[in-house]
Amino acid sequence: MKPSVEMLIEKYRHNLYVMAFSVCKNAQDAEDVVQDTFIQYWSVRKEFESEQHIRAWLMRVAINKAKNKISTFFRRNSLPLEDYIQTLTFESEESSELFEAVMSLPDKYRIVIHLFYYEDYSVNEIADILKLTQGNVKVRLSRGRLMLRHTLKEGWDHDE
Repeated sequence: MKPSVEMLIEKYRHNLYVMAFSVCKNAQDAEDVVQDTFIQYWSVRKEFESEQHIRAWLMRVAINKAKNKISTFFRRNSLPLEDYIQTLTFESEESSELFEAVMSLPDKYRIVIHLFYYEDYSVNEIADILKLTQGNVKVRLSRGRLMLRHTLKEGWDHDE
């Protein structure tokens, strides 16, 4: 099974962008990662078992490309996250605070939180995508939630 790139772009472009942005913390880098991911899909001579297999493969490639992107020299000269956040619009102040808190998490927690809550992957699927054990994914989710709870609680305590 190998659907057309156009169909996959239409279906997964946004999801891949959000994932790439959560790693890169930069809009232009995230766009580059998405483009590179679809180029790799187009050029790979691989048959996929199912639509879920394709989606997981695209996510894994995007995560790897995003990690590679942030390690480049040019990455150090990009727009800081705080400046970019100011250009975004959110439905509420709480949504903005949550976004900032999630983006401040270390990569290994931010990625599993994103895959679990925003992409609706199960722990088992995340383990397959990230090549981790299910236990490790559960630990990262738990620690990520704890960090978010602590960060958000601090913010609420200062507001009162």
